[in-house]
Order: sequence, then structure tokens, then C-alpha cells
Amino acid sequence: MKKVLSFSVFLIIGLVASQLLPSALGDNYASFKIGSNTLLYVCLAFIMINVGREFEVDKSHWKSYTKDYFVAMATAAFPWIFIALYYMYMLLPADYWNSWEAWKENLLLSRFAAPTSAGILFTMLAALKLQSSWIYKKIQVLAIFDDLDTILLMIPLQIMMIGMRWQLIIVVLIVFLLLVFGWKKMGSYNIRQDWKAIVLYSAVVFAITQIVYIVSKNLYGEDGSIHIEVLLPAFVLGMIIKHKHIDSKIEQKISTGISFLFMFLVGLSMPTFIGVEFSESIAGTHSITGSQPMMPWGIIIFHVVLVSILSNIGKLFPVFFYRDRQLSERLALSIGMFTRGEVGAGIIFIALGYNLGGPALIISVLTIVLNLLLTGIFVLWVKNLSLKAYKTQ
Repeated sequence: MKKVLSFSVFLIIGLVASQLLPSALGDNYASFKIGSNTLLYVCLAFIMINVGREFEVDKSHWKSYTKDYFVAMATAAFPWIFIALYYMYMLLPADYWNSWEAWKENLLLSRFAAPTSAGILFTMLAALKLQSSWIYKKIQVLAIFDDLDTILLMIPLQIMMIGMRWQLIIVVLIVFLLLVFGWKKMGSYNIRQDWKAIVLYSAVVFAITQIVYIVSKNLYGEDGSIHIEVLLPAFVLGMIIKHKHIDSKIEQKISTGISFLFMFLVGLSMPTFIGVEFSESIAGTHSITGSQPMMPWGIIIFHVVLVSILSNIGKLFPVFFYRDRQLSERLALSIGMFTRGEVGAGIIFIALGYNLGGPALIISVLTIVLNLLLTGIFVLWVKNLSLKAYKTQ
């Protein structure tokens, strides 16, 4: 309980800092942001490498995972669809309901609700000593497939916004090759796995993804850049390492410290939403969402609560599957998928790049903030349901 509360405290500190530091640092904030984002992605890579190390599947029964992928895909799709419909019919005037421009903007912006935050979720469940439970092992598969589905679906969404570009095809190819390589070489490489080595691997993974991005950006510009997030490469690297269980006190302390830092940096990565008039920041653009007038803060909060409820209702999809398990286990599995964070925030940053904004952007940001604040409660809820299930077995 104390460790989970500590995660939430670091997260809240990061959220507060994300609102105060831009004005406090002034012109130096851009350099600070580069450094904090670098640390964030290295920490995320560290967490995902460890998740990949513990990821075990029976390759002789690979067809059994088609059901898991379907469940994960639907678990990502339902919150997305619910929020897209909500944004269209509740936030936009009826004149836009038949507008393809409005639909594609909201389909992109609402995608923030789809991905489960694998890094946050695995970190907190591990802190509660749930690694050996069915829930943890199943949620490993679903959360990774959930994020993979989000990454893949962002490609056609971006094609809708900017048209077909060969760089997006390259991203799909890289994702496919990584998955094939990880599957074929799972557990094949017996290399160092102490915390120092994992930190080094994490930095190398991030450096490679950044080099690909920077080189492609210099050659083809920002719009033509190839950007591979560290999530999947780090996970695949963990998959191909032959897992050695290292459980010394120093390993536990370093792993916990990196997890605390990660939570702080996730909060710090949130865009500024206090004291910002988004309609001014996008003046002169032509997006439909960005042209909508600002709402009173009371109405904004009302929409944030409803969007949060809708998105989490969509995440309850796994309850209707895995009928050989108890209802409390299936419910715990679904509630574990409530957690959102870095990937959803990344989608909002992508939306900002297309000049999407207005009330829908503010509601999206605040929904992630609310969900992050509730993460500790969600995870403790998962723990209690898990304990209930095991007591009745």
C-alpha cells in the first residue's frame, strides 16, 4: 500500500511541476524538456525490457493468442469509438455531424483513450507482488497487444490527416520485423541482466530510435520523419534475453527508484493546461476542433468525468471473455486496463501537431490527468479483487 501511494505521490508532484516549470524556467524550459523526455523514454525502456524478460508464451500453441489479440484490440477500440462519438455529438454543433473533416479530427484526438499504460501498470502490479498471478500474466499479453494495436492504427489515422507517405509504410515494416524477430528468438540470448546492463540497453534502444528519427527528419523534414517509440523495441529486446531471476536488495532498490522517477516524469510530460487559452495558441489554423469556442470550466470538468467513465466502460470488454476464470479475476483484469499515461499523452501531442485543439483537447488532457491520479486506486482495486478470487479457490 505504501509503495503504491508513493507512485501516486510522485505522479502528482510531476503533474504540479508540469504546470509550474514552463513559466518558472522561461526560455530554458525547452532544453529542460528535452532532458526530461530523454529520461522518461530511458526509464520506459528499462521497464519494458524487464516486462519483456518476464514475458513467457507457449510457442507451440501460438493460435491460442489470437483470442487475446482480439480481446486486446476490442478493449482498445471501444473506448476510442465511445469518445469519438461523444466528441462528435456532444462537443460539436449539428452542422459538423456529417463532415468528414470533423470525423477524422475527432477519430485521431479520441484515440488517446485507447492504450493501456503498460509501464505504469506493470510497475504497480509488480510492487504488489502479483507477478505470479493469472491476472498479471494475462494482462501482460493484453496490455502489449493493446499498445501494439494503438501504434498500428495510428498509421491509417495519420494517413487520413496527411495522406499516404512511404515513411508510414517503413514504420509498419519495422514493427512487423521486430515482432517476428522477437517471436523467433524468444529467450535465445544469454547476456548480462543486472540493473546497470538494463540501463545501458535502455539508453541504447532510445539512442537508436532517436538516430532514426533525427536522420530521417534532416533528410525529409518533420513531416517525413520516421519515429519509432521505444515501447516495442525495448519489449522485444527483453523477449530475446534468456531470463535470469536477480532479486538482490540493490536490484530491488534501483528498480523501484527508476519506477518512481518514471511516474514523476510521466506527470511532468503532461502539457500545460492551467492558465492556457488553447483557442489563442491555435489562432489562424483551420481545424474544426481548434475553432470551437472555450467552455466554462464547470462544463469542462463535467465532460472530463463523463469521458473518463465512458473510456473505462469500454475497457471492461475482457469481463465477457475467459469464462473459465472467476468474475472477480475477469473484473480485475479489466480494471487493470483502466491505466493510461505515456502512450495516450503521446497521441495528444500528435494531435497538437495537426493543430487540433479547442475544448476537446482540454478535456482529453484533463481526462488523462484524472486517470493518472486514480491509478493507485485502480491498482489497489485489482489487488483486492485478486485476493478475493484466490481465497475462494
